[in-house]
Amino acid sequence: MPIFILKDYDLIMSLDKLQQKKLFKWLKDQAGCHKTGLPLSVLAGLLSGLLIIIQAWILATLLHALIIESPPKTTVISLIIAFIVIVLLRALNNYWREKINFSVGLHLRRHIRQQVLNRLEALGPAYLSQTTAGNWSTLLVEQIEDLQDFYARYLPQMKLAMMIPVMILIAVLPINWVAALILLITAPLIPIFMVLVGMGAADVNRRHFIALGRLSGHFLDRLKSIETIKLFNQSAQQTRLIQQASEDFRQRTMEVLRMAFMSSAVLEFFASVSIAIVAVYFGFSYLGELNFGDYGMGISLFAGFFALILAPEFFQPLRDLGSFYHAKAQAIAAADSIYQFLYEDQLVITNNPQKQLPLPLKQIVAKDLEILTNDGKQLLGPISFTLQANKHIGLIGKSGIGKTTLINALLGFLPYRGSLTINGIELNSLDLAQWRKQISWVGQNPYLPATTIRTNIVLANPHCDDQTLTNMTNVTHLDEFITQLPEGLDTPIGDDATRLSLGQAQRIAVARALIKPSQLLILDEPTASLDKASAVIVNQALASAAQTRTVITITHHHDDLSHYDEIWQLSEDQLIVRSTLL
Repeated sequence: MPIFILKDYDLIMSLDKLQQKKLFKWLKDQAGCHKTGLPLSVLAGLLSGLLIIIQAWILATLLHALIIESPPKTTVISLIIAFIVIVLLRALNNYWREKINFSVGLHLRRHIRQQVLNRLEALGPAYLSQTTAGNWSTLLVEQIEDLQDFYARYLPQMKLAMMIPVMILIAVLPINWVAALILLITAPLIPIFMVLVGMGAADVNRRHFIALGRLSGHFLDRLKSIETIKLFNQSAQQTRLIQQASEDFRQRTMEVLRMAFMSSAVLEFFASVSIAIVAVYFGFSYLGELNFGDYGMGISLFAGFFALILAPEFFQPLRDLGSFYHAKAQAIAAADSIYQFLYEDQLVITNNPQKQLPLPLKQIVAKDLEILTNDGKQLLGPISFTLQANKHIGLIGKSGIGKTTLINALLGFLPYRGSLTINGIELNSLDLAQWRKQISWVGQNPYLPATTIRTNIVLANPHCDDQTLTNMTNVTHLDEFITQLPEGLDTPIGDDATRLSLGQAQRIAVARALIKPSQLLILDEPTASLDKASAVIVNQALASAAQTRTVITITHHHDDLSHYDEIWQLSEDQLIVRSTLL
């Protein structure tokens, strides 16, 4: 089960420096998939810095001329126009830079989210079922979304925080070396105190994510089970549990905000002190108390304006880096869970080299098969069986004995020891994506996306023609109620198929499975939740499909097993194969 879900708040170990460095390096490595975005963002930032220097020079020249020299109107108008042009250019450049930054963050978030989805697909439903949907949504949505500012702002700002101050120092140094020296000496104070204040920020954000995951899981699970909670009169107790999770999340959120505000206050304080020192220096210089720093040329009003205008801009990249520092801590906290899930937690089924399955399906053979969990613990076995093509198998056994485990192994979602071959090729050597394309599955409560009936039916075979679709609706008796709908096949079914009855939804699921050109059909109690009339319709549709495909049906109905070719009875660590019931 995922580490990021099981750890209790009070038992969370702080992320050590080595782990933080590893996660930071991994986050930076992910940026390699967008090679042009970050350099363009840095280039736009440098251009902004250059425009700031030009703007400061124009403004200082204009003020010096108006106060000291009384220039002609043409000169003043020219400087004002130049100033306005630079301001507009800065605005356009900042707009371009923001677009680039957002694009970089969007691209990299999609890239990382796709990695997580691919991992989830490889691990399969056996792993997904170990954790609540709320926790998965936190990982896939909130935690990955919280990487946006790291890629869009923090990474580019790391480079700009060094480059732009150097550019400003180079511009100020020829004007007044004392002002440049003051900026140079005070600049390191900001990153030093930023690090001191930000110590532990990653752990604070990590606790915040775990609190959010727990709250999401609590709320979503209770919402889905609200009828059961009311039935057993547990409303008050469950409300208290949600309230506790909410209060814990509130406390973790306030910890994050407290650290963010403290960091901002420290940065603003030191930047303000540094600018004040520059202002005091020029003030005393104009009073004649200080007579150094001007290279013997005298301190002009232009020099004072130029240095004082650029002083806040000198610290702005460092202040921005400080304000984005929480994005780094937030990203590292999120990356800890993502990295563990992607690389550390689970044994992934290895299937290299990926061999192509020769079709059609002829037989599936298991010899001394032991099915394992993703972390290597034995779930079932050893068992042996041979499944010939076009046979209809009834898989029976008491609840919890391992029927679904066996199906998950056949689907390639669980690792195993021993031998499990498809047409003579080991399953863990096959291209699992190709193998799963040969399988259709119908469960007790199949999921139907909130689209139209047509889209749900053709989900696994989107290129089927209208005649095939019509035939399938006839076989599954969907036409009996579709013809009564104003929009027919294009009728939206709503969330969780709320516009359909249970039997209608199950028939759509059966049609979706049968319209797929598959070799193996797996049925997990497809009529368990249906009334007798609906069950008869579904069984008729499945019976017609069983004539041309290999079918495995998990069933608890032991009263009528005559229509199966073989009965597989699963008991403790053995599989008994019978052609008829004794």
